[in-house]
Amino acid sequence: MRGFDSKWRDVPDFIIGITKEIWEDREIGSLRKRYADGLIVRSPASVVVDNSRVIAATMATLAEFPDRELLGEDVIWCDDPEGATETSDAFLSSHRLYCTATHTHPGMYGAPTGRRFAYRILADCAIRDDAVYDEWLVRDQSAIVQQMGADIVDWTRDLIAREGGAERCVKPMPPANDVAGPYTRTGNDSEWGERYADTLRAIMAADMHVIPKRYDRACALHYPAANDAMGWAEADQFWMGLRAAFPDAEFTIDHVIGRDDPLMPPRAAVRWSLHGKHSGWGRFGTPTGAEVYIMGISHAEFGPFGTGEPTIRREYTLIDETAIWKQILLQTGQHE
Repeated sequence: MRGFDSKWRDVPDFIIGITKEIWEDREIGSLRKRYADGLIVRSPASVVVDNSRVIAATMATLAEFPDRELLGEDVIWCDDPEGATETSDAFLSSHRLYCTATHTHPGMYGAPTGRRFAYRILADCAIRDDAVYDEWLVRDQSAIVQQMGADIVDWTRDLIAREGGAERCVKPMPPANDVAGPYTRTGNDSEWGERYADTLRAIMAADMHVIPKRYDRACALHYPAANDAMGWAEADQFWMGLRAAFPDAEFTIDHVIGRDDPLMPPRAAVRWSLHGKHSGWGRFGTPTGAEVYIMGISHAEFGPFGTGEPTIRREYTLIDETAIWKQILLQTGQHE
């Protein structure tokens, strides 16, 4: 890894290592070198520009959840030769974290509840010169809210009020609020990435019959709101409920990585988006006509089991449901 500290063995070691360094070892100041100047962090809830703002947000989170741990489940990555410089290699990683924390102090999530949470984060990071220089992140906010004992819609409405109301609150990230960054590539050409992207395209085209063809019958599924499920019916229910709520929204595959590493199953990471009207009955209740932008990240693991053909044996998909409800509430005037 040209241009990276020699202590990092590979891309996963770098990503998991700096995550622990920042969040658990409390080397928050290292963000000044681990995150490049001008870094853009896009999440469904907001767009943050520059590492100084990332430092402030990190400290606020740790003040509210001082015992927060981030356990690295996987890093799916690819080379980025176009992003390399004369002195450094470049890569794009998509990493998955399982987080635990106790809500012991007031903050963004409101008055402390004393409850312990467990939730996932999926994040795509462009890296070079020993630093992250572009990022996309999805946190399972609905899992946190539900484990606090709150209703997702009521909590989102309260968040808008605590942020100063409809005019002053932090705006979610539709494309109009996005900031163009330096990473513009779309991943690699692995068959595993394309196989998974193809499956998601088919599902979003209402070809739900691909689920029993391309998912293992005993597939393990991990969906928003910390929903751990199994089997074809549960996969159908999640994807059907999401697409049904936004039946005419444009579905876009934004980034695809596939990997086949020793001692691990073939894996894929896909970042995707849905953009359009909340015009159908589905996961988000009564249609409101609100224009909604959804950024999602999905990971999949493949393997033959009983069929001889590779099927999806594990799937991890995250969207930020509070950011979706925030868009709906703000546009329909139901935030008060």
